Amino acid sequence: MSRANGNGNRRKASAAVKRRRRRAARLFRFDREFGARFVAGCDEAGRGSLAGPLVAAAVLIDYGSLSLRDRRALGELDDSKKRSPEEREALYPAVMRAAARVAITVRCVRGIDERGLHNTNLAALRRSLERVAVPGAVCLVDGFRLGPSCAVEHHAVVDGDARSAAIAAASVIAKVTRDRYMCRADELYPGFGFAENVGYSTPEHRAAIVERGPSALHRRSFQSVAYTQLAL
Repeated sequence: MSRANGNGNRRKASAAVKRRRRRAARLFRFDREFGARFVAGCDEAGRGSLAGPLVAAAVLIDYGSLSLRDRRALGELDDSKKRSPEEREALYPAVMRAAARVAITVRCVRGIDERGLHNTNLAALRRSLERVAVPGAVCLVDGFRLGPSCAVEHHAVVDGDARSAAIAAASVIAKVTRDRYMCRADELYPGFGFAENVGYSTPEHRAAIVERGPSALHRRSFQSVAYTQLAL
């Protein structure tokens, strides 16, 4: 590689980092505009998957004590779907260190099939949010109102994981927790590619279901287009 190419690549990488840090700064600014010391965010992972649990996470950020070091460590925080698995793994411990409280709720496939996906999702989000909320906290949920049974007042934020630092932090925790589980499940249920697809619909995953039939980790009640196409 020539020196010119090397310098060009370094400039591009530096520019990408600056863009990500600007996005993270906007996420923190969104939270701070509520004027509260405590902001809680809640999000889930696995709602649209064919197999595996649903994981909801909530993160409470104390903006009154959030250190500059923690802010810098979270400088590339964003919607977890926009980050690579390696980037999410790097952000996970940073979120855990910076958060005042973290709660994770896992709902198994059998529970999803018995109670329905939407009801299970709302209940898991409620439980996580209620476990981190403190008096005076602003509580934010990605996309959903959690119903009158929720014990804390909250706001549904459309595309919240791309707008709020607290929700983005929760999305990282939920996604990493679930991905780790599915990677371990790949050893127990080989042949479905869970380490790569983490339970979501891919051509290879659908082909494996046709060949082997659904495993114990596959949801039976989920009316996925992938399932209806396979006549499952």
